[in-house]
Amino acid sequence: MGSLPPNEHLKELRARLGITTRDVSEFSQKIAEAEGNPEFQISNAWLTQIENSDSVPSIFKLYSLSAIYRMKFTDLLLLYGLDMQKLNLHQLAAPLPNTHLTTLEVYDAERTVSFPVRFDRSFEMGSTNLLSRMVELWGEIPIALIQHMDIRHSQYGFIGLEDFTLYPLLRPGSFVQIDSRVRKVQPMRWRTEFDRPIYFVELRDGYACSWCDLLDGQLLLLPHPLSPCSARKFNYGTDAEIVGQVTAVAMRLTDGTEAAPDGTAKLPRRV
Repeated sequence: MGSLPPNEHLKELRARLGITTRDVSEFSQKIAEAEGNPEFQISNAWLTQIENSDSVPSIFKLYSLSAIYRMKFTDLLLLYGLDMQKLNLHQLAAPLPNTHLTTLEVYDAERTVSFPVRFDRSFEMGSTNLLSRMVELWGEIPIALIQHMDIRHSQYGFIGLEDFTLYPLLRPGSFVQIDSRVRKVQPMRWRTEFDRPIYFVELRDGYACSWCDLLDGQLLLLPHPLSPCSARKFNYGTDAEIVGQVTAVAMRLTDGTEAAPDGTAKLPRRV
C-alpha cells in the first residue's frame, strides 16, 4: 500500500482519478439513497477533514470510498491497519469452550499463501505425519490458483509410500480430496475400475484408502486386482469408519519405488 499515511493515500487516490471532494459527495449521495442509509453519505467538509487528519472513517463511508475510488474494500481496511487475512489467526487464538462449526474464508484472492512446492526426500513418509515436517520448500502461491479446492466440504489425505492397496490405480505418495458428506458405501453400479467409488477409511491404528463393500456388518477393504495387498475386513462402526469418498487425486506418474541393481523396480511386499 506504500509508505504514505492513510489520509494522504486517500487524497492521492482521488487526485489520480481527477475528481473533486464535491464529486465524491455527489457520488456517495447516490449510494446512500440506493442503500437507504444516510451513513453512506460523504460530505465535502467530512472528506476534507479525513484527507487532512488522522481520523478514521466509519465502515459505511469506507464502503462508499471503495466504490467511488474503484479500490478493494479489504485494501482500504489495510490502509488503517486492519488485515482481514489475520482474522482466522485471531479466531484460533481465542478458542471457545463448546464444540461449534467454523469457516475458512478467503478475503483477497489476489494475495498469496504459503504452499508446499517440494518435499523433503529424506523424510520417512511411509506413514501419516504432519505436513509441515514433510515439506522441504514452501512457495508463495496465489490464493486464486487454489481457490477451486472445496475446503468447506472436503478433507485431504496422503497415501503413504508403503500403501499399495489400490496400486497401480492409486499410487503411493498421492494426495486425495475427500468428500466428507459421503460417509456410507454407495450401492451403485460401475462399468470400469475408474468409475468405482474409492473411500478413505479411519481404522483403530491408522487410515486406509480403498474400494469398500459391506457384508454382514463387516466393512471389506478391497485392493486392486494388480495390487500385492490382500483384502481386509473390519467391524463396521467400531473398528472402521468411512471418513468420506475420494473425489479427486493428485498423483505422480512414476511410482517412486527404489530400483534394484539390475535396473528393475523393487516390488512392494505383500501385506
